[in-house]
Amino acid sequence: MASADVTNHQPAKRGIAMVFQSYALYPHMTVATNMGFGLKIAKVAPSEIAAKVAAAAKTLQIEHLLQRRPKDLSGGQRQRVAIGRAIVREPRMFLFDEPLSNLDAALRVEMRVELAKIKAQLNTTVIYVTHDQVEAMTLADKIVVLREGRVEQVGRPLDLYAHPANQFVAGFIGSPKMNFLPVQAVASGDALLRVALEDGSQLQCACSESVAPGTALTFGVRPEHLQVVPAADALLRAEVLVAERLGGETYFHLRLAGRSAIARVTGDSRVAVGDAVGLAFDPALAHAFVPDGRRLG
Repeated sequence: MASADVTNHQPAKRGIAMVFQSYALYPHMTVATNMGFGLKIAKVAPSEIAAKVAAAAKTLQIEHLLQRRPKDLSGGQRQRVAIGRAIVREPRMFLFDEPLSNLDAALRVEMRVELAKIKAQLNTTVIYVTHDQVEAMTLADKIVVLREGRVEQVGRPLDLYAHPANQFVAGFIGSPKMNFLPVQAVASGDALLRVALEDGSQLQCACSESVAPGTALTFGVRPEHLQVVPAADALLRAEVLVAERLGGETYFHLRLAGRSAIARVTGDSRVAVGDAVGLAFDPALAHAFVPDGRRLG
């Protein structure tokens, strides 16, 4: 689809449909009337409105709800109606403003999957605003990370996960968030940077930049990249403070060099609270950040 500058067009003429956080449905109208109201205002023929509403309802699997009113719908059903109201306009672009934020946790997961299916069917541009990085990672083809109105990084979800531009992006993408530890540079060379923790323990991460010894840095490694190993076999040791056993996986909250850290491991780990454990990781999966937040490459 060719691009067009619509800056000076009236909002109704821009070919953009909005899906609001609060659904914004008319309470006295049926689902069918809500979905077709914008077309009615645009003086579209009733037969065409009915056909478009029926087609959108089929896509969203809400055909059986067309004669109900919003008060008779669940939160997920109301959101489908709001999306259907946008679909019938056949816009050039959809704007979604945190459409799942009013739903409970279980329904958010269900609707996230449904939104992914709907997005694939629409085959048009969708701009989706969210504070939930899981939604961003699972729904987006491209993510724009914003902080206080400033673009921090733009890229594909897995690129932002693996190669964050700075510490803010590294901490925002991923759940649980990346572990950050204050360190000092010890030596750099051969595409590796060796750093020392506050207790003197030394770590390595991939880095092709030259860093002066003694430079204050922040070391980052994701919880899922930490491996819990016997303390006797590791240079890096930690104490288990809390174990969150979730079945398929376990989160160990650790005291590491006087700081807090999290390791995400398989659910069958026999490590217990109070145990001293060793930690290992692949240096290629670790990061170092300079004081202004930039990630060393």
